[in-house]
Amino acid sequence: MTRKKREILFKPLDPFGIIIATGIVVAWFLCLYYLLQWEISIYSPALYFGILLQAHLYTGVFITSHDAMHGTVTKNGAINTFFGRLTSMLFAFNSYDQLIRKHHMHHRHVASEEDPDFHESGNFWTWYWNFLKNYITLKQLILITVTFQVLLLVFPIENIILFWVVPSVLSTFQLFYFGTYIPHRTGHHSENKYKSGTLKKNHLWAFLSCYFFGYHYEHHDAPGVPWWRLWQMK
Repeated sequence: MTRKKREILFKPLDPFGIIIATGIVVAWFLCLYYLLQWEISIYSPALYFGILLQAHLYTGVFITSHDAMHGTVTKNGAINTFFGRLTSMLFAFNSYDQLIRKHHMHHRHVASEEDPDFHESGNFWTWYWNFLKNYITLKQLILITVTFQVLLLVFPIENIILFWVVPSVLSTFQLFYFGTYIPHRTGHHSENKYKSGTLKKNHLWAFLSCYFFGYHYEHHDAPGVPWWRLWQMK
């Protein structure tokens, strides 16, 4: 590892990690609350911008959970775990304990039969369906249904679907496509030890596409670097 990479690895996380994680969660919540009350016009470009913005923030919520799995929100273990559990719950009521177990299996057995995120077919839809089955549980579906019904007591159904349901689905596509499918497609990256590809250097696109996780080889090479510093590893 180069001197520059070592310096990035040992830069202090606190208080930046906590501030960034808090900012993402607060931004997601405030935008959602505003959009759930917003008067919808199908002819307004703001409608589609709102959907995409909320999907991107929703992805950021999961990326924060992912950082917690690597201990990179904060060096304080209790606070790091708090953010991990909170953001996992906000992202469709995922279990942080299940996520952390499976994610570290992914890192140990990347692009192999023992990798829960990998599918040897290489087919996008088969792989995506298998990806969802590995992570969605009956408990989650029940909690999502109950939450939907509670939201209906306060907000219009159109707003709930457009700004809560649709962004959550788009976010799973975003995370899967840029964070799993593109980096780990069969046969593309078997030449390196992490079996991972990476985006060409374009920091703006890397952020907009998936919080720099298109720089995927770099993430596997330095999983202790938080998402907001991952661009520095490129």
